[in-house]
Amino acid sequence: MTTYLTRLGTGFDVHAFTEGDHVWLGGIRIPADRGVLAHSDGDVALHALTDALLGAIADGDIGTHFPPSDEQWRGASSDRFLAHACDLVRARGGKIDHLDITVLAEAPRIGAHREAIRARIAEIANVPLTSVSIKATTTEKLGFVGRAEGLAAQAAATVRLPEIDLATADETAERRS
Repeated sequence: MTTYLTRLGTGFDVHAFTEGDHVWLGGIRIPADRGVLAHSDGDVALHALTDALLGAIADGDIGTHFPPSDEQWRGASSDRFLAHACDLVRARGGKIDHLDITVLAEAPRIGAHREAIRARIAEIANVPLTSVSIKATTTEKLGFVGRAEGLAAQAAATVRLPEIDLATADETAERRS
């Protein structure tokens, strides 16, 4: 019988606004007055979620796996990053239990897109829709988000990993340092 241990990872991402007519959030193209300045498509929700999954398995961050200095990732769709992180969890015998995201932005509003975002994340991560939560909040006009200079997202991912894999992962991490 395999013993699983629960791991929680968190992630955070931010991008400044620039010229454009849309933003990508949770794998969905949302019309907006501006776009975001980013090396890839700048999807703060998927970037934060990717980091949360990588954190849960103690395997670096999005920049470790997809360095912005590498031109092959210029303009890349962030669903590739999230799918990669999910594949890493499963390659270790892990199970993704829950994915939770909070978008911090004055605009665009995501309410009308919430279910499409949840469905797209569930599809990319290959998890049930009930395992994906997305929320949004403003910062009450405070900080760079409140001044509408950019947007941010924070995420948490809960995964279960086989207990034996945790020891192997710790050994691998020690060899890397």
